[in-house]
Amino acid sequence: MSHDDNRVFIFDTTLRDGEQSPGATMSHAEKLEIAELLDEMGVDIIEAGFPIASEGDFEAVSEIARRAKDATICGLARANLKDIDRCWEAVKHARSPRIHTFIGTSPLHRAIPNLTMDEMAERIEQTVTHARNLCDNVQWSPMDATRTEWEYLLRTVEIAIKAGASTINIPDTVGYTAPVESADLIRRLIAEVPGADGVIFATHCHNDLGMATANSLAAVAGGARQIECTINGLGERAGNTALEEVVMALKVRSDIMPWQTGVDSTKIMHISRRVATVSGFPVQFNKAIVGKNAFAHESGIHQDGMLKNAETFEIMRPADVGLKETNIVMGKHSGRAALRSKLKELGFELADNQLNDVFVRFKALADRKKEVYDEDLEALMRVQAGAVDNTISVKFLRVICGTEAPQSADLILTIDGEDHQVTATGDGPVDAAFKAIKELVSHDAHLQLYQVHAVTEGTDAQATVTVRLEEDGRIVTGESADTDTVVASARAYVAALNRLMVRRAMSGPDADVKGVSYKDVG
Repeated sequence: MSHDDNRVFIFDTTLRDGEQSPGATMSHAEKLEIAELLDEMGVDIIEAGFPIASEGDFEAVSEIARRAKDATICGLARANLKDIDRCWEAVKHARSPRIHTFIGTSPLHRAIPNLTMDEMAERIEQTVTHARNLCDNVQWSPMDATRTEWEYLLRTVEIAIKAGASTINIPDTVGYTAPVESADLIRRLIAEVPGADGVIFATHCHNDLGMATANSLAAVAGGARQIECTINGLGERAGNTALEEVVMALKVRSDIMPWQTGVDSTKIMHISRRVATVSGFPVQFNKAIVGKNAFAHESGIHQDGMLKNAETFEIMRPADVGLKETNIVMGKHSGRAALRSKLKELGFELADNQLNDVFVRFKALADRKKEVYDEDLEALMRVQAGAVDNTISVKFLRVICGTEAPQSADLILTIDGEDHQVTATGDGPVDAAFKAIKELVSHDAHLQLYQVHAVTEGTDAQATVTVRLEEDGRIVTGESADTDTVVASARAYVAALNRLMVRRAMSGPDADVKGVSYKDVG
C-alpha cells in the first residue's frame, strides 16, 4: 500500500469491532452485503472479522476475501500462532490480504495472560515474525496503548517494527485519552521509535468520553495516516470512531485538515441505513451526519435562513452524504414500476420476487396512510432486510385497552405452519401482547430493550419498534414497522424470537438443552 503524506487510509472494523456490540450479530449474507458496500464506497481496509472466534466468522472472512475487488481484507488474531495461522487461512485468497495481531500492553492487560514485560516482548517478536512470514502486510496493535507505560510502549512498538509489521495501530481501547494527548502520543512515537518513518501509524479510538472522532483527527494531525472506524460509530460500550464523521470532517474542514480519504461520501447514507438495519441498532435522531435530524430545521429563525441561503445553517449539502430531499409522490395508485424506481432512488435494488413482496406490503400501507414518505419506504425495506426464515409469525392480534385494567390481547401465532391461539392480560396492550406470545412460545430470554419511534409525522405515522432479547449470553434484535404500534411491537418481539432460534441452532448441539419451546394453549 503506497504512502502519500496527505492521504489518510480508512480502516473499517464494522464487521469485527462493530459486530461485538451486544445484539449486533450479523448473518453471513448480511456481512457479505456490508463488505461489498464498504468496498464500493472506497474504504481502504476492511477488517472482516475474527477468524478463530467461530466457524461462521472464518467462513465470512474467507468469502469476503474472495469477493473483494479493491479493498484490503484484514482479519484479527491474538498473539498466538494458532490464531495467526487461522487468520491467514481466511484472508489469503484476497487480492490484498492483511493479518492484524494484537496483545494488551498496559499493566492491567498484561495481568490477564500473566506475562512479565520481558515475556510479553518475546511473545510480540515471535508472533509478529510468524505473521510476517505468512503475509507481507502485517498490522500490530498494543491494546490499551494509551494506558501503557511510555518506555514500554516505545520498546514494544520498536520490536513489532523490527519483526516486520508495516502498520502500527495505537488503540485507545477504553476511550480514555483526550485530543491533545492523542496527537502528542503519535508525534512522539514517530520521533522516538527507530524505523518509525518506514511504517504507517494508525489510530483506533473508542467513544467512552465522547471524544473518539476528535481523538482520531488529532492523531492524524500528529502523523497517523490510518483511522480505524465503524459505520454509525457502532462498537462495544459507547462505540468507535464513526467513519462518516471523520470522512466528512476532513472533507468539510480541508482548510485546517489538509488530508484526503478515498471514500465516496455520497454512499454514506445508504450504508448507514443498511448497518442500522442488519445490526438492529437504530441511529439516534441527532447523530452527526446520518441522524434523522442532521439536516432538519424547525426553529423559525433557522428555517428563514435556510430559505434565503442553505449555507446559513448547513455546512454540508444533504447530497454530499447521499441524502435526497423527502418527496410525497407515492400512494395507493402507484404501481410496481413507480415503486421500483423510487426504491432504486433510495438505494435499494430489488429482484422481481423481492419487489412483489414489498409491493404487497406497500399497498397495504398506502391503503392505511394518505401519504407514503421516503422514510416509510425505508422502514418497509428495513423490516424486509431484517427478516429471517420465520418459524413463528403473527397471524392475528386484537387488544382491549383503556382506563380500566387489566388490558388483554387475543393472539394467533403461526408456528411451523400451524396456528396456535391464546388470550392473555397485562399492564397495557403491549405487555398483554408480549405475555400472550410467551404463553405460546416459552423461552428464558430477558427483554433488554423495547424502543418505539415514529417514522414520519402525523397520527397515521408508522411506528418502528425495536426489541432486544438476551438468553444465556445470546443477544438478538428484532424490528418491525406498522401504523399500529401494538402490532409492530408484537411482530418485532416475534422477529427477535426467530433470530434467537437461529442463534441457538448456530451454537451447536447444546442449543437444544435450554431455550425456546412451543406449547398449544388454544
